[in-house]
Amino acid sequence: REREREREREREIVNGKIKPWFIRTQEYWDIILINADIVSGSVAIVIAACVLNVHRAVVLLVISLVTVFFLVWDWMVRRYGDRVWEELHPIRDLLSKNWIIYVLLLLAVVCWLALDTAQRGTRQLVSFFGLLLLIFLMLLFSKHPFRWSWQTLLWGVGLQFIFGLLILRTTFGLSVLQWLGKQAEKFMSFTDVGSKFVFGASYTDHFFIFKVMPIVVFLSSVISILYYIGFMSWLICKIGFIMQVSMRTSPTESMAAAGNIFLGQTESPLLIRPYLSGLTRSEIHAVMTGGFASISGTILGAFIAFGVEATHLLTASVMSAPASLAIAKTFWPETETSSVTSTNVLEAASQGASCAVGLVANIVVNLIAFLALLAFLDSAVSWLGGMLDCPQLNFTLICSYVFMPLSFMMGVSWEDSFIVAELIAIKTFLNEFVAYQMLSELIKKRKAGGPEYVDNIKQYISVHSETIATYALCGFSNIASLGMSVGALSAMAPDRQTDISSCGPRALIAGSVSCFMTACIAGDR
Repeated sequence: REREREREREREIVNGKIKPWFIRTQEYWDIILINADIVSGSVAIVIAACVLNVHRAVVLLVISLVTVFFLVWDWMVRRYGDRVWEELHPIRDLLSKNWIIYVLLLLAVVCWLALDTAQRGTRQLVSFFGLLLLIFLMLLFSKHPFRWSWQTLLWGVGLQFIFGLLILRTTFGLSVLQWLGKQAEKFMSFTDVGSKFVFGASYTDHFFIFKVMPIVVFLSSVISILYYIGFMSWLICKIGFIMQVSMRTSPTESMAAAGNIFLGQTESPLLIRPYLSGLTRSEIHAVMTGGFASISGTILGAFIAFGVEATHLLTASVMSAPASLAIAKTFWPETETSSVTSTNVLEAASQGASCAVGLVANIVVNLIAFLALLAFLDSAVSWLGGMLDCPQLNFTLICSYVFMPLSFMMGVSWEDSFIVAELIAIKTFLNEFVAYQMLSELIKKRKAGGPEYVDNIKQYISVHSETIATYALCGFSNIASLGMSVGALSAMAPDRQTDISSCGPRALIAGSVSCFMTACIAGDR
């Protein structure tokens, strides 16, 4: 507020002199009249649209009501927020000190979910206990055992459950998200206009480079525009504030986790770049974990173009944000005092931006390299297997056996668990693009309606297994991304390079577990 007052005083000064009061009054009235004209015009348009066809104008009406709600909310927070926050101080102290409340709440939720899941079937029950096992392993192998914040863990997993219940367990939530998925697909189809003009009518013959990659360029430009007008920073601030207040995490790590819903692992740290050097090691670990546990909005558009269900990708992006923060603070609890405590760090969101050309080039080059590397590894392991009279042995087969218990634990059926395990292994050791490309081929084969088995080899997996795989793969948690994340953060904060490098491996594991937890909740539907 003090900064706003300073800016207001600066605007009032012209050539070192204060503007006369009547000029300032006139300017204020001009602003009020302009805003009044905009509001009245918008209201008139909404009313006219509803009068002509109320069913057709439902979307416009909902958008208008949501906009009004948040405008009023922002005004009330600016005017009364500090006082309300101070009045709630006794309640916040009570909740933070009485850990027994969270334990009882946890037991109640666990019992309810266990009973509800048991009624749905054995496979859903396996997903539920798989989720509990993942959380237990994070507690067991924590960097600082018994230093966890139960509030952060319970609220993080709780927010993940709330999103999952609203979206996956309610008809209304699922319908809303399916509608949003269709709108996202329709929105990205506008890219075809530019692709057809530049590459010709036969641009779909080269599906990946001329169909998928232009979507990355289009979405990157849209996100840049949203940043310029201030909408993206406003939205990230709201999400980050919710996680900060409920999970009692620092402003920096909350902001980075919220930014990861829309940005990539190298772009989201730009939101808090001025504060990176002052972060604790636990906060650095949380920032890196959030990057590994999610994908950027531009990459999400590319996966939708592959044919992966947009509804599940959108859900995974939202659900992984609080989960990544909860798991990060459990796997590496806070033992230091953060030097960044001011909530004004949220203003740094306006610094975010991305370059689509470099992103497209990086995707194409990495995809070529990793596909070639996968083919080489398969050939090399198969050659060694031939020496032992086992020519069917290859790299992907070994990985499928290694990760099979994990995929089964997430709720995948036994006959599909080896295929999903192979996808998880490819995503972890190579690249999520390669894994989603293979998943899209499985989806196409299922929709084509061909035989399920050919020469005793399964050709596709069930819809339920596809859903779990979609959630499990929805993150940048792979070895290649580890190098990218360490390099990007080290360039932003060279004085913290040692801490960043030491946090990397644990953050990669925590990010992967966050994705697997989201997959468990999806398998529990």
